[in-house]
Formats: sequence, C-alpha cells, structure tokens
Amino acid sequence: MRVCLLGQYPPHIGGVSSHTYLLSKELKKRGDEVYVLTYPHPDVKDLDGVKVETAFAPNIKGLRGLFFIISSTFKLISMVRHYNIDLIHAHFILPPGLIGILVGKILGKKTVVTAHGSDLLIQGKNPILRSLIKFVLGKSDYVLVVNQSLKSNVLKLGIKPEKIYVTPNAVDVEKFNPHGKKLPSDIEITPDKPSVLFVGNLVYQKGLEYLLEAKKLIDWDLELIIVGDGPLRHELEKKVKNDQIKDVVFVGARRDVDQIMPSSDLFVLPSISEGSPITILEAMASGLPVVATNVGGIGEIMDKNVGIIVKPSDPEGLAGAMDKILKNSELTNSMKVAAREHSRKYASLKIPY
Repeated sequence: MRVCLLGQYPPHIGGVSSHTYLLSKELKKRGDEVYVLTYPHPDVKDLDGVKVETAFAPNIKGLRGLFFIISSTFKLISMVRHYNIDLIHAHFILPPGLIGILVGKILGKKTVVTAHGSDLLIQGKNPILRSLIKFVLGKSDYVLVVNQSLKSNVLKLGIKPEKIYVTPNAVDVEKFNPHGKKLPSDIEITPDKPSVLFVGNLVYQKGLEYLLEAKKLIDWDLELIIVGDGPLRHELEKKVKNDQIKDVVFVGARRDVDQIMPSSDLFVLPSISEGSPITILEAMASGLPVVATNVGGIGEIMDKNVGIIVKPSDPEGLAGAMDKILKNSELTNSMKVAAREHSRKYASLKIPY
C-alpha cells in the first residue's frame, strides 16, 4: 500500500513529528511505500527511504494555516496522482485533517485522521472550529486517537464508534535509553546538584509557571533544566529573574533530547492540558522517574512504579513529589529501572488500516 502522511514530520520537532516518524518506520517495516507532505523547513529531506515534500506556508501569524491549506491541497492532489497514493493519513485535525478529507473526496481515496490532543481539547472549545472538527472526523474513513480520554471527546461529537481506534503513542527505545549517552557540550549541569528536566513547548497549557513556583518552594539545591521554546519564553525568563529563582537554565528547542535526558535525575511535566505526551515515554525510556499532572491521557501511560501523578495547577504538589523522589535514593533507583521497563510496552505503534 502507498500511504501519504500529512502534517508535522522531522526535521520539525515535537510530539506529532516524533509520532509520524515512528509511524513511517512501522509502515516501511511492514512493506508499505511511505510519502510525507509537511510544513516548510530549511532542512527538509528524504528520510530512511521516505519521500518528504513540503507545501508553501509563510511564517506569518494568522496566515500560515490559510496558506498551508491552499498550497498543500494542490500539492497533495499532485502527490496522490504522481505516486498513485492509496491512503492519506493526516495528523492533527485542523488544518491537515481538513486538507486530507478534501483531497480524499476529490480523488476517491481512503482517509485517516489522527487527533493528538490540543486539536480536540483546545481548538474544540471554539464553536466554529468544533463544527469543522466534527465535519472532518465525520467524513474520515478512520479516526485515530492516542488515548481513551480523547476517544470520549470524539464520541461526544457524534462520530460513529466503529471507526474510532485508540492507537497510543510510541517511543524509540533504542534511541532513547539510559546508557552510553554524553551530555551535549554546550549544556552545563552542575554535577553535585540533582537535576530536574522539562521538555516541551513553552506555552500556557504546559503549566511552566507552576513548575517555577514549585522550584521556589524547594529549600535545597536543585537544578531545573528547561528544554524548549515558544511564545512564553521571555515571560518565563523574566519571572525567574524577578522572583530570583536560582538554578534554572533555559536551553531552547533541541534535536538532541535523547542525549540530554540520561544526564538528568527526574522528568517533570506540569501541564494543565495534554493529549498523550510522548516526552513522558521518552523520559521513561531514558530511565527517568516522572512527576506529571493528572490531565489527558497521562494516567494511561504512567503508574505508581515509574513516578508520581499530582493535580494540575498545584505548585505544592509538584514540589512535594519532587522532594519525595529525589530525597530517597532507593525510590529514585527503583523508579528508574521500572520506567525503562515500562517504556518497552510502547516500543511500537498500532496501525489499524
């Protein structure tokens, strides 16, 4: 079968990109031909036998999505005809899902849409977008979601249950592992202080303000490494300076997270809204205990052996969980072993088509 994946894909970084890359590997492994249409990036190239192409979309707020819808619709039509694509698999409902549905209907091709989280949980709160989301999912031949919580959201839209499939995120347990990794030379972690790691976009729903508040409550030396970039970076850096929060390091967006994770002692994800974060799987595969909030599908991929789940928007809860793990070396070590073992359950993606 010839499959075209539509949406974020390496060299773009983030959870969706990681998901589509692993999916392309699984499809290739079973003998399918895989093609990708993704957003513009200066480093886009074919990857591991996958043909990767882009559509025009200027980096202008408010216009990028519109231009991508128009240009990628024409580009996808061309790709489907040129490569004789059998199935279009869009990742994220808007705009990729809408584009996939339009092209699929025009050319009579099967379509799949995967909802990753914020497309339902955030975009779905807008009445106009919610109607469009319902339209896209209703017209898709397959609707994939990454956890049971998102399935419940899709069912509330009135989508037929027989075409909804839960396909949990996966992690490359060979790439992300606790052994043989050197911390990149441009990142400095103080060796005599425990280090806590956050990886993600610096946006409101990631709850970074609560993690910084938790850091203020901890009365012993602890280093916080923040990997990622986004619209809140300046505001967060200003908070660290104004509140005199010590030992917080911003390192920006990185493509070498697999090298950074094993040098940390604990992974923390303080989100107030989530789908099913791949970063938790990557952290566990890297042998890190996890402190995370009870939102989205986090409770489906974690248990008490690998870390602690706390309430969202709760600095005291975050601080207490970090204290409990890092001040008990026996607990820390047992969670590291359990986390690595638990991650193996997510070493491959389920593909229902």
